[in-house]
Amino acid sequence: MEHLPDTITADIIKSFKLIVGNDYFFADAESLQHYSRDETETLSFQPQVVLQPATPQEVSAILKICNEHRIPVTPRGAGTGLTGGALPHLGGVLISTERFSRILNIDERNLQVTTEPGVITEVLQRAVAEKGLFYPPDPASKGSCFIGGNISENSGGPRAVKYGVVKDYVLNLEVVLPTGEIIWTGANVLKNATGYNITQLIVGSEGTLGIVTKIVLRLIPLPKYDLLMLAPFGSLEKACEAVSAIFRAGYTPSALELMEINALKIVSSMVDSHAMPVNDQIEAHLLIEVDGNDTEVLLKEMEQIAAVLENYEAGEILFAEDAQQKEELWKLRRKVAEYVKMAGYTIEEDAVVPRAELPKLIKGLKVLGKQYDFDAVAYGHAGDGNLHIRIKKEGIPNSYQNPEMDIIVRELFVLIKQLGGTISGEHGIGLIQKGFMDIIFEERQLQIMRDIKKVFDPNNILNAGKIFD
Repeated sequence: MEHLPDTITADIIKSFKLIVGNDYFFADAESLQHYSRDETETLSFQPQVVLQPATPQEVSAILKICNEHRIPVTPRGAGTGLTGGALPHLGGVLISTERFSRILNIDERNLQVTTEPGVITEVLQRAVAEKGLFYPPDPASKGSCFIGGNISENSGGPRAVKYGVVKDYVLNLEVVLPTGEIIWTGANVLKNATGYNITQLIVGSEGTLGIVTKIVLRLIPLPKYDLLMLAPFGSLEKACEAVSAIFRAGYTPSALELMEINALKIVSSMVDSHAMPVNDQIEAHLLIEVDGNDTEVLLKEMEQIAAVLENYEAGEILFAEDAQQKEELWKLRRKVAEYVKMAGYTIEEDAVVPRAELPKLIKGLKVLGKQYDFDAVAYGHAGDGNLHIRIKKEGIPNSYQNPEMDIIVRELFVLIKQLGGTISGEHGIGLIQKGFMDIIFEERQLQIMRDIKKVFDPNNILNAGKIFD
C-alpha cells in the first residue's frame, strides 16, 4: 500500500473498508491519478484515498469519521466540472457518487422524478421522455455528467433561455451534512413558504455544504415538435446584436446559441461535417431552436425570427430538414468545448452579462486579446447572455495561480462587472475563480457566505477552499 499521511491511519482505513467494502476502497496509484483530474484546465491533485459508497448511511459513516479526525473530503460526480470543484487539492478522502446510479421513481401523476445523484443527465432525460415528460436542463456534457453535479453547479445549458436552470426544477433533496446527519431540505410540492429555503441553498453550493444522496425534480410535459435553424453572420457584433433583437420582437426560442467562427474552424478540422459553413466571410453563427405542440405555429415563428435576423445582416439561413440534420448541428455545438481545449484553449471563463451587452463583451474581449497577446474564442448560450470564453496564451496552460493570467482574467471580469454581469453563469467558482470574488461581492457578503458554511460544516472538512478560503 502507498504511503498515506498520518491523518489517515491504518485504523481509519480499516473503518473505511468496513463501511464500503474492500472493492470500493481505492489507494492504488492508477485510481488516485484518475480521480486527481476533472475537466478544469490541466490541473491535477491526488486524493489520499477514494471511496465509493452506495447508501446515505455509508456516506454518513464516512463523514463522521472524517469530521472527527479533521480529514478533508472532496465529493465528486462524473468529473466533468470546469472550475476545479471536484479536485482534491487538499488531499484527504475523495467520495465518488458513481454507485448512486438509480432512478428511483417517475411519478407521472404529479410530474416528478426521484433520482440518485450518480445518474447521467441524458439517461434521466430519456427515461422521463419515454413517459412523455421533460426535464429541460441540458449541459453540453449531458451524455456524461451526473445529475448530482448539475445540482452542485446549478447547471443550465442551451434550453435554459426558455425553461430555466436546475434550481427551477429541484423540489427536495436528501443531504448528508459534513457532521454526518442525514436531512431532507424541503418537501415534494410546487409551492413552499415554510421557513428558509434550504433546498435552494444547497443547489449551486458546489459540494461545500453537504453531499446530496437523493433528488426530487419537477417535470413538465414533453413538447411534441422542435424546429432548428442556423444563421451565419459576417460580423460577430451583429450576431450578438441580433440576439437581443429576437427577444425584443417578442420571441422566446427554446435555444439560442452563438458560435464564433474560429471555434467552428477548430471543430471542423477535427470532425468530418459540412453542416455548418465555414469561410472567411463568416464571423459567427447563431443556432436557433423553437419548440411546442403545433408545427404551423412553430413554422410561422421561425419565419418571423428569420425576418428579424435580416435586419442584422444575416447570411443565407439554413433550416434543418430532418432529425439527422438537427442532431448533426447540435453535435457540433456540443463538441466545441472539447475540441477547442484539445487545440490549446485550455483556460475557460464562464461570462454572463445582460444579453443586450453581448456586443460590448465581445468587443472588450478582442481588445484585451490584442493588449495581452492571447487568442480567444467565444461560444455558448447567447440567448441568456452566457458566453463561454476559451483563452490560449503561449506557454500558459492554466490560469490557476498564474500571476500573468490573473491580470488578464481580472481585467476581463472587471469589464463583465461593469456591463452588469457576473463571473460565472453555470460553471461555478470552485478553485480557480475564488480569487476574483472580490470583484463581484463586498466583504460583508462574502462573510455571510463563510458564516453559512460554518453552520453546515463547523470543522471545514467538506470541499474546503472552494468558492472562498
